[in-house]
Amino acid sequence: MTPRPTADPDIGERIRARRLLRGWSIRYAASRAGVSHATWSRIERGRQAADNRFMLADIAGALECSPADLTVAEVPALDRAAAAAHAGVPGLRQALIDIDLDEPAERSAPPVAELARTVALVDTLLDACDYAGTARLLPDLLRDLHTETAGPDRGPALRLLCDVAFSASSLLRNLGYPAEAWLGAQRSGDAADAADDPVLRGYAAYARATAANACGSFQRGQTLAERAADELQRHLRRPGGAEILGSLQLVCAYASQARKRLDDSRAWSAEAAALARRTGETTTMGMYFGPTNVDFWRISIEVDEGDPGLAVEIARRASPSAIPVGLRQVFYYADTGRALARLPGKDREAIRLLLTAERLAPQHVHTSAKVQQTTRALLERSRRQAGGTELRGLCERMGVS
Repeated sequence: MTPRPTADPDIGERIRARRLLRGWSIRYAASRAGVSHATWSRIERGRQAADNRFMLADIAGALECSPADLTVAEVPALDRAAAAAHAGVPGLRQALIDIDLDEPAERSAPPVAELARTVALVDTLLDACDYAGTARLLPDLLRDLHTETAGPDRGPALRLLCDVAFSASSLLRNLGYPAEAWLGAQRSGDAADAADDPVLRGYAAYARATAANACGSFQRGQTLAERAADELQRHLRRPGGAEILGSLQLVCAYASQARKRLDDSRAWSAEAAALARRTGETTTMGMYFGPTNVDFWRISIEVDEGDPGLAVEIARRASPSAIPVGLRQVFYYADTGRALARLPGKDREAIRLLLTAERLAPQHVHTSAKVQQTTRALLERSRRQAGGTELRGLCERMGVS
């Protein structure tokens, strides 16, 4: 098989620089990552695509860094909203540091009922992938809810704080800040523990596990998810218990795939699918667990380390309209587009789905390192073929050349 052209030559340069900094040969570094030295060499030289998130995690682990350190997505100069979302990260990080429940708040805050309306707005903005709008609201909202946890409405304030810190973690992870996403997940867990709610603890554990996976710590992510899933088995009659359990099983499937436990991964996916058939499509706690979401996760898992053809097969029978939320649908279209880009003769269809993802959630697509890498590979192939106008437009909007 002819290696695919690299999706981002800068990734190869970053890998080479980190390897040389440690004084390692390609053979030694590749042996640490569990990949062939020929594959490592091709990636460094820009002769093979570096758009497999699991392989990148192995390479990052070998180099003792985060995958995000190798796949930093450049924010397109023309996308002011995406730039604004990234500009909001330092303020959000500071707010997450400040809202320590063991420390007293130093500000007054609006009533919890008013804050709940702002929480609902944040959830709506995040579902629509309006990352700039979400990042603008989160810092003050986190601090206000922190203040209210010391007041007479402590219980409701803790539940809302758990939700908002979870949203902060999701936003930061999607923007490519996995360490900050871990901090947000920790704050969500702090609130869940203080509320003494087992379903909320499972919800926050999902955030911690996905943040750990984003950092490349797949063993840690799986341990957190498995532990929380075991704990939730005793609380399935509580509202949201089954939906959070199923979501944790999907995290276990993802982490197992990353750890090369393919049979385990598919077993976890099968458990989640069986549970989803019982729950049906749901909107509980904004997780949207159900048969469609299970299919979305299976596509995401198969596209990189599994079988891109199977990912496309799953996508063709899935119905993305069953989850009318941009934050979920964008993964369906982007991941299916990436799977098609790995199959011969499917470039036009891949481009169409990537354009659909961009139309649904431009801020997400324009800040996604994985999508940037795929569009670069498609662009390089299109230069050897006729046409490619739509793809060139997408690349221009993403700052890909």
